[in-house]
Amino acid sequence: MHRSRVYALLIDTPEAEAAQATAFWSAALGVRSEVDPQYPQFIGLHDALPGIVTAVQSVDDAPRFHLDFETDDVEAETARLVALGATEVTRWQECRVLRVPGGHLVCVLPVESPPEVFDAQAKTWP
Repeated sequence: MHRSRVYALLIDTPEAEAAQATAFWSAALGVRSEVDPQYPQFIGLHDALPGIVTAVQSVDDAPRFHLDFETDDVEAETARLVALGATEVTRWQECRVLRVPGGHLVCVLPVESPPEVFDAQAKTWP
């Protein structure tokens, strides 16, 4: 058994447009933005979606939205999503990037939330 939950909604934006996209989303959602110094490609949109990290992510690719799933077992969650029809595209650090039916990307990553948040919100899978 393992557990997982949707952790984040990322607004993937070409690097050259990240500042404009951040200004737009920050104003449109009425929230402040802040760069994570450890990961400068992520610009957080604080409290845009309560309980879910929301950020603009600077990418070298086409604009899109993607979800991050956090889990206490990356291998098991990846296998669960692959069994549902996803395909693994790549790995980045401890994360797995999957393409799901319909063409969207999702990432599977180790738990990032505080333990009490993960424990309260994660679903348990066989």
